[in-house]
Amino acid sequence: MLNVSAARQNPFAKGLLEDHVAIITGGGSGIGLCAALEMLDLGAKVAICGRKPERLEAALKALSPHGEAMAEPCDIREPAAIEKFVGAVLARFGKIDILVNNAGGQFPSPAAAITPKGWDAVVRNNLNGTFYMTREVGVRAMLPQKSGSIVNVIANIARGFPGMAHTGAARAGVENLTRSLAVEWAQFDVRCNALAPGLIRSSGTDQYPPELVQASIARTPQKRAGTVEEVAHAIVYLASPAALFVTGATLCFDGGASLWGDSWPIPDREP
Repeated sequence: MLNVSAARQNPFAKGLLEDHVAIITGGGSGIGLCAALEMLDLGAKVAICGRKPERLEAALKALSPHGEAMAEPCDIREPAAIEKFVGAVLARFGKIDILVNNAGGQFPSPAAAITPKGWDAVVRNNLNGTFYMTREVGVRAMLPQKSGSIVNVIANIARGFPGMAHTGAARAGVENLTRSLAVEWAQFDVRCNALAPGLIRSSGTDQYPPELVQASIARTPQKRAGTVEEVAHAIVYLASPAALFVTGATLCFDGGASLWGDSWPIPDREP
């Protein structure tokens, strides 16, 4: 859980998101929770969802002092669950202006060791779930109201994703979906962009082996990991009126990691 009592520097003007309603998937912890806090501070109403009710309950307790928020369990892999959640958000707030597709999950593994079950689990969550949520919000809210901003949180996939091929493939699919929707939905004044974080210190990376994290830092030109607060700033920028002429873009947010350094050790072949 994010330490919400820690000082957070918000670089945006107060009221930037006044009268905006935002959905943030995976909003119970890490990047999603931090983005929700920042949007509330900027005047938005925020709805978060996730699969763990106890985590959502704790998150809502942290969010409520900052503004009007709601939290409901939702498995984004299930279209029926998404339909129910989006309906609840519309019933409470009447509209949806921002969608942050932040929910996702993966595990480090060489491609040869990924089972069909493991592959399907990651692709269903990271690719299918993103599409199901985006389509539901688009059809029921953004396209009819002819406005909206979608931010898809993906990963540093600029040079492939060796060591996590399952999520690399899924995130690449989301990046292409981002570009496709940017063109299809531009006529409705709906923008769609992607954010590609590199190594970020969060509840997610806390699950990775420390040696893997340190190796990633060593291969990052800025020689550090990013923070969830920094990622939240980037999400807010893409979602906000500050980026009204930005659509179909992927913002690399990785300290230069996509430009330099080996991301996966390649062993010498046996003779």
